[in-house]
Amino acid sequence: METALAKAPQKRQVVFLVILLFLWEAGSEAIRYSMPEETESGSFVANLAKDLGLRVGELATRGARIHYKGNRQLLQLHTETGDLLLHEKLDREALCGATDPCILQFQLLLEKPVQFFQADLQLTDINDHSPEFPAGETLLKIPESVQPGTAFPLKIAQDFDIGSNSVQNYTISPNSHFRVVAHSLGDGRKYPELVLDRALDREEQPELSLTLTALDGGAPPRSGTTTVRVEVVDINDNAPEFLQSLYQAQVPENSPLNSSVVTVSARDLDAGLNGNVAYTLVQGDDVNQPFVIDEITGEIRLKKALDFETTQYYNVQIAATDGGGLSGKCSVAIQVLDVNDNAPELTMSNLASSTPENSPETVVAVFSVSDPDSGDNGRMVCSIQNDLPFVLKPTFKNFYTLVTERPLDRENRAEYNVTITVTDLGTPRLKTQHNITVLVSDVNDNAPAFTQTSYTLFIRENNSPALHMGSVSATDTDAGANAQVTYSLLQPQDPSLPLHSLVSINADNGHLFALRALDFEALQAFEFLVGATDRGAPALSSQALVRVQVLDANDNAPFVLYPLQNGSAPCTELVPRAAEPGYLVSKVVAVDGDSGQNAWLSYQLLKATEPGLFGVWAHNGEVRTARLLSERDAAKHRLLLLVKDNGEPPLSASVTLHVLLVDGFSQAYLPLPEAAAGAAAQSDPLTVYLVIALASVSSLFLFSVLAFIAVRLCRRGRAGLVGGCSVPEGHFPGHLVDVSGTGTLSQSYQYEVCLKGGSGSNEFKFLKPIIPRFPPQDTNEEIEGNAIFRNNLGFS
Repeated sequence: METALAKAPQKRQVVFLVILLFLWEAGSEAIRYSMPEETESGSFVANLAKDLGLRVGELATRGARIHYKGNRQLLQLHTETGDLLLHEKLDREALCGATDPCILQFQLLLEKPVQFFQADLQLTDINDHSPEFPAGETLLKIPESVQPGTAFPLKIAQDFDIGSNSVQNYTISPNSHFRVVAHSLGDGRKYPELVLDRALDREEQPELSLTLTALDGGAPPRSGTTTVRVEVVDINDNAPEFLQSLYQAQVPENSPLNSSVVTVSARDLDAGLNGNVAYTLVQGDDVNQPFVIDEITGEIRLKKALDFETTQYYNVQIAATDGGGLSGKCSVAIQVLDVNDNAPELTMSNLASSTPENSPETVVAVFSVSDPDSGDNGRMVCSIQNDLPFVLKPTFKNFYTLVTERPLDRENRAEYNVTITVTDLGTPRLKTQHNITVLVSDVNDNAPAFTQTSYTLFIRENNSPALHMGSVSATDTDAGANAQVTYSLLQPQDPSLPLHSLVSINADNGHLFALRALDFEALQAFEFLVGATDRGAPALSSQALVRVQVLDANDNAPFVLYPLQNGSAPCTELVPRAAEPGYLVSKVVAVDGDSGQNAWLSYQLLKATEPGLFGVWAHNGEVRTARLLSERDAAKHRLLLLVKDNGEPPLSASVTLHVLLVDGFSQAYLPLPEAAAGAAAQSDPLTVYLVIALASVSSLFLFSVLAFIAVRLCRRGRAGLVGGCSVPEGHFPGHLVDVSGTGTLSQSYQYEVCLKGGSGSNEFKFLKPIIPRFPPQDTNEEIEGNAIFRNNLGFS
């Protein structure tokens, strides 16, 4: 048998063995109770909680239940009090038949945690059946020559009770010829024999009618009667004799009907009718007797199907009677051989509706197996498929638990179909299969996962509030509430960023909205974290980085830094009349708060007092002379310049530049032509020249001193004197510098702007270049650039 088991390595088999270890694991030996049969249903049997040492109410909290073979409910348990009650009236004869003692085994199953207790209920017999003879009349033919003391076997009375309640004695009605004697069979039953006390005389009394009474041992006793009719026949002095007093036979339980069991044989030395032997069954219930004998041949045949699980042995009494009425007897012991005709039975005691994932050693199902066959036919092996994460464990006697072998993963597999196979070891092997479906319930073991680790969103400035900027998305492989994702904004790394006033998120779908209009010039980009949290317990979350890039819109017009347009007096640029073509008159300095091409500035001369005299460089705003100056050119010029960005649509600003032509920088003030003409008419020309020369020299000296002092003070305190003065030491601040290098101050020049407050015609301002410090290699490039400018003037 072990070799046969070794041939099935694919099966994980658990051999069902009833050993003391299982009994010890259950907690203690079986508890036995006793109760008379036919007790009314609902009667109190015992208090299981008290007998098992359990607290009141513990049976209810631990999910106690009573399990009985075949799932037949004979008992009921009151889990709150622990009382064990009868569910129905029990009939010992129907449940156990002739088996003594009649013990009903049941188990107490506790589910939380799983624990078993064995208990036995013994049904004691009560005297509820009267003895019954198989026939109402028995005929005996007794020769008159029979000597006193001769015994005549009678048919046994059947009583379904056992023990003292079964047939205990036989009595015969009073007569002068016979008495009755009771003898015990091997199985404890008693059969009667009619003993002749006084010789018969056919001439005196040819026939006797006797009443045979069977009494059981109950209190009060019950009885049954039959009539024994005795016919006295003529002399027959030889009774039949069997060749054996005891015959033994074995018959398989699956033997077909009418099959031969054994043949008995008796002989009679008499001749003629007195020597003819007839065989009869003389004991047992003819109705339930599975055997029949041929009265001529003595062959015993099977008339009803045998069942080893019901009756394993039969003891049959055979009588051989000759034609003269004499008889002999023998016994036939018939043993029923078991065959493997019962497949194993599986009874499911508990099956979990679902099993949580990530929980090893979880009990999924509890079941019991049984096989009424004997020997190897009743030994069983349980197994399940090899490719499942479950294992069968024997727990108590014939109980098994189906337990998870390793943690389950619902996301990998949410349902298992388990086939429990129970196979006996008989020949041929019989098996029973039971299919169960194990559902894996979800545990929140997966955090939401974003589709991207980072998101980049683009939004144009000056957007409308509540604008949908974009979306983030996260998925959760769990199920139910564990997979429901909620989105939220997390605190940005920069605490100064007012995130919750800039952006909001839809908690259900991850849509991001701008709460207010964004300004590229104030905030070009910002980033924050978005969290995705599921609704499990405990909740799991993940986060992703979102970067919002604000796109620039052309919403800022160019702003002119120089020349200032809000001064009380216009700023006048001084140009010597001896200036060569391309002489740098001034430089228009403008900035644009936008970026990219929206900040690319171009310069254009819209209007001039004398067209063709001055030109402006379109890319850097430098105003230069376009030709040689002459005495005929007006002394004062007004230039209107346009500064325009490259946005769509373009924005622009205009600036007015005043230019004063002088003969030299010593001429600090040149009166208007009308005033000069009037003065010349009233005074001597020589005097005028002297006054002008003296004034020029004094003004130049005074201006030089003031300029030196102003430069020193500005470098120390960064503050201007009257009128204000600012000397930049480096590039303009970053917010004033165009990334393309156009539209603002060129890095090749720096200017010192001096403004002098006050009123009068002598107010002026001028822009004086400060020689920058260039690397040696840039010097030639600047010289070449000036030469190109002189040779190729491109004015607009």
